[in-house]
Amino acid sequence: MSVKTPSKLEKILASGQLAVTSECGPPRGSDPEDITRKAELIKNHVDAINITDNQTSVTRMCSLAACIRLKLMGLEPVLQMVTRDRNRIAIQSDILGAASFDINNMLCLSGDHQSFGDCKLGQNVHDLDSIQLIQTVRMMRDEAKFLGGDDIKCPPKMFVGAAANPFADPFEIRVPRLAKKIAAGVEFIQTQCIYNLDKFEKWMEGVRERGLHEKVHILAGLTPMKSAGMARYMKNRVPGMDVPEELVKRLAGVPKEKQAQEGIDICIESIQRLKSVDGVHGFHVMAIEWEEKVPEIVERAGLYPRPTIDK
Repeated sequence: MSVKTPSKLEKILASGQLAVTSECGPPRGSDPEDITRKAELIKNHVDAINITDNQTSVTRMCSLAACIRLKLMGLEPVLQMVTRDRNRIAIQSDILGAASFDINNMLCLSGDHQSFGDCKLGQNVHDLDSIQLIQTVRMMRDEAKFLGGDDIKCPPKMFVGAAANPFADPFEIRVPRLAKKIAAGVEFIQTQCIYNLDKFEKWMEGVRERGLHEKVHILAGLTPMKSAGMARYMKNRVPGMDVPEELVKRLAGVPKEKQAQEGIDICIESIQRLKSVDGVHGFHVMAIEWEEKVPEIVERAGLYPRPTIDK
């Protein structure tokens, strides 16, 4: 059995330094230039880059291929994998494929329902759920076993992540839900976009009460708002999102041409406040189709330069 080599992201988190990740959505075509261009914009300001997996159920270049593109650039990808589109055979196969390219970070997700996307007649698979996916990766890595019981000759060396939404209803099950993922073997968490900082801090209180912050690395998710209209849409139309009315009013209170910069300022203020929250081990900056703003956010939030970790 091979010895697991920590990924760069895992090493930074293990060292006690605040990690910074971001994400890129692959293109709706086969030209890789779109993904490499986005990665070039953010590569010096983040420790790892998530590649989304047909987000919002819209068909795109597969996450695995886009992650390979990042590896060819010398960057550290995080492979996102949803259970919506694959059965356990395909899941295990794709994990081995990623490992063969030394892609050593993985985010385990259920995925958005296909009714949100461009193939509404597509069938949900969900042979496994996200917690079972976590268990599968850990079994393949730690026990060198397939789900069917056969041995894996060269097991994958994945640092296993998952998502958490501190804001979904009912709020009371948010901490127990995290505890289940930790029990399944998750090692790092990237949260839903945080706008209601008070509620997030209340969730973190519950996390600390159960000692969960000592068992998993939590990266707080931040998405800068481009406008008051975007804030209203996310507040009223996006399930599981908690956007306080005060934030909407703040954005609406400045001229339209200045709202984007105000959104960036809010994002930076949020990071600076959350830096002091015990149990927050880093930040996941999701500047959706706005990757060019990630360097400004990271620098002004005092998270630059990024640490150098020996390979």
